[in-house]
Amino acid sequence: MDFGSMLSAALSSALGPQAIVFALAAIGLNIHFGYTGLLNFGQAGFMAVGAYGLAVTVVTYDQSFWLGVVVAILAPVLLAIVLGVPTLRLRADYLAIATIATAEILRLIFGAVETKDVFGGSNGLTGFASTFQDLNPYSSGIDLGVVAFRRGDLWSLTVGWVLVALGCLLVWLLMRSPWGRVLRSIREDEDAVRSLGKNVFAYKMQALILGGVFGGLAGLFLALKQASVVPSDYSTNITFFAYTALLIGGAARVLGPVVGAMIFWFLMSGIGSFFSQATAGDDPLIPDWAMSDIQASLVRLILVGLGLMLLMIYRPQGIFGDRKELAIDAR
Repeated sequence: MDFGSMLSAALSSALGPQAIVFALAAIGLNIHFGYTGLLNFGQAGFMAVGAYGLAVTVVTYDQSFWLGVVVAILAPVLLAIVLGVPTLRLRADYLAIATIATAEILRLIFGAVETKDVFGGSNGLTGFASTFQDLNPYSSGIDLGVVAFRRGDLWSLTVGWVLVALGCLLVWLLMRSPWGRVLRSIREDEDAVRSLGKNVFAYKMQALILGGVFGGLAGLFLALKQASVVPSDYSTNITFFAYTALLIGGAARVLGPVVGAMIFWFLMSGIGSFFSQATAGDDPLIPDWAMSDIQASLVRLILVGLGLMLLMIYRPQGIFGDRKELAIDAR
């Protein structure tokens, strides 16, 4: 068993592009769920329209990269308005149903044969990230011994963590403002907020749009990191992974989504690496009759899921959260 390689794999995932994608997505969910009490189960849909907004603009319509970035930011705004107008005046579970259904509909549309000329079908789109890659100022990668990143990954990490830092700063400033205090009040008791003359629908819509934009940024970053967009990258499990990161770190905490995403991918990669080595070779640590190498790849999901269940039982507010912040008016 090579515990050094396990630690290296775990740290690389915790600090790498995957953690950044889910940190951005979880920041958006934190605005929705943590601060406003909106049950958005379709963050993968916001990620998908952000990614495809860039890819379709550049590849399909042969427009500039920077126009594609603008489209990638505006597309989640439009999606939030389309979802919010018919649902935000209703109970919280209607938004949950609408968002998870919309995310699946979008994924199927992007991968459909009928729309292949625009969205590339199941193979997706490529050839839109060259401008981003050409901006790379690094001449080589970095090797710190425990972790190492290639030149391209180092550029993605720089841009990604800057986006995460700016996102956290924006959320911190907004939630300390009167606007943020209204959002918290809506989460606690929207009837009381309405009785004070506040337009609850407008505030919910603003929160849905802002959180959706962070989802779009997550999808945009994922597309640039991979230099491709594929419909299967935006399945429903992406949303639940982002929720897992949020719940681990703690909802309604500025740094909760970021720390949660890092812990989540540290565990996912570290546990996966351990069981992969434990079932490999002619004389594995775990015998084949107990667990095969194919089964080993799924154990990490089981253990992380079990850990999340125990966390919800004994510390539902997450590692850094406050139990009072979980009070949601779900009428």
